[in-house]
Amino acid sequence: MQVDLLPDIILGSIFSFLSLQDLRSSSLVCKRWYSILNDEDNDVWRLHCIRKLAEEVLSSDLLSSTPTYKAKLKAFYHAWNPEDCSRNIYIKPNGFTIHRNPVAQSTDAVRGKIGFSHGRHAWEVMWEGPLGTVAVVGIATKEASLQTHGYIALLGSDDQSWGWNLVDNHLLHNGDSQGNYPMLNNAPKYQVGERIRVILDCDDNTLAFERNYEFLGVAFRGLPEKLLYPSVSAVYGHTEVSMVYLGSPLDG
Repeated sequence: MQVDLLPDIILGSIFSFLSLQDLRSSSLVCKRWYSILNDEDNDVWRLHCIRKLAEEVLSSDLLSSTPTYKAKLKAFYHAWNPEDCSRNIYIKPNGFTIHRNPVAQSTDAVRGKIGFSHGRHAWEVMWEGPLGTVAVVGIATKEASLQTHGYIALLGSDDQSWGWNLVDNHLLHNGDSQGNYPMLNNAPKYQVGERIRVILDCDDNTLAFERNYEFLGVAFRGLPEKLLYPSVSAVYGHTEVSMVYLGSPLDG
């Protein structure tokens, strides 16, 4: 039987066994295959999600901001990197959440699996445990340190990282405070469980944040044209932080 005579449902079943690289190539074969693979919520992407993602995370609301199966799969491939974190941190089985072990006098950080140097990218960070004295969310290059002695704002402590300390609302870079953020009188402190949306614009070289879908303004300008990775640093024992990549932000 010729492949082009197969029903869409059969083609979709075949596609579900291909690698992501092969799926990208297949989408270029013809308009019909492109149409099938361009449906981000069909069985092709659903079956890939079931194979790659833990059932726990698929049934939770952690990925509620990723409305399609393909978006959830993309978030998984952009999640925290178990090979690029402090020795005092591990990635939970859901693949999206770090757990910091209760190690005294240590500050620990983690980076995402994929860094960005072009385009616009957004991801959500959720602190799911106590902040402690320092809890920083932002970006870092590969050169930024992932562990240090003491309790400090590790993310933002050098010229290779940029962070927002959620405890005191200070922006940090190169070891210096870059001012209060957001620029509001009596700006509210972060509440555990709130979703912080991080917006990295590599074309405009800026970093911005949203909280509860409210845009807080540009936090950093003049970012270098290097690979920049989602990152957080934490000090509190047993605290957990999740990160979900969203893709290109929908705002203008």
